[in-house]
Amino acid sequence: MSLLEYRNVDIYHDEMVVLSDVNLTVEAGQFIYLCGRVGSGKSSLLKTMYAELPVKNGEARIFDYDLLKIRKKDIPMLRRKVGIVFQDFQLLSDRSVYDNLEFVLRATGWKKQRQIEDQIKFVLDTVGMSNKGYKWPHQLSGGEQQRIVIARALLNSPQLILADEPTGNLDPETGCELMQLLHSISDGGTAVLMATHNMQFVEQFPGKKYICDSTTHKFSEV
Repeated sequence: MSLLEYRNVDIYHDEMVVLSDVNLTVEAGQFIYLCGRVGSGKSSLLKTMYAELPVKNGEARIFDYDLLKIRKKDIPMLRRKVGIVFQDFQLLSDRSVYDNLEFVLRATGWKKQRQIEDQIKFVLDTVGMSNKGYKWPHQLSGGEQQRIVIARALLNSPQLILADEPTGNLDPETGCELMQLLHSISDGGTAVLMATHNMQFVEQFPGKKYICDSTTHKFSEV
């Protein structure tokens, strides 16, 4: 059974159609690129997947949720099942890396301190940041901050990670390392859906490709 399925969906932003007739299926462990220029609708499409933007037509399902009918009270539970990686990190600057991660776990219902500690250790190990838990975000490089963001996305063992231009603020070498990390996560069975306009990475790292065309608003598989 697919994790996500869109059929004949139009994507809106501020009441304007930015992508039309989106047909997309995501299976476990897939690595999928959403390619296109800035403003082509990639971010808006991702936002519909965690109910930040509404889906108004067609068919749209993620896990067991119908995105056309999802109730407001069900959105937090949906978001626990999806790992989200933002371009601008969105780490809390007033606390350490460890406390950033603990905050998310407690906010999503984790209560036992030992389990919290074990899970934080696991995700930091996964992203190669096991010795950085005591650091504060401003003490980390951009690449290190993005690794912490990926660790945060992995906290609740999601089946799907949505990554919105995750290499956009990184130099090419650091971006390449992040791509390798995301691909290793995908190889482990977690699907990754990544929005990017960096075609060099798309060519370098294999994955299924879709194009978001900002001129025609078309969404198409390459």
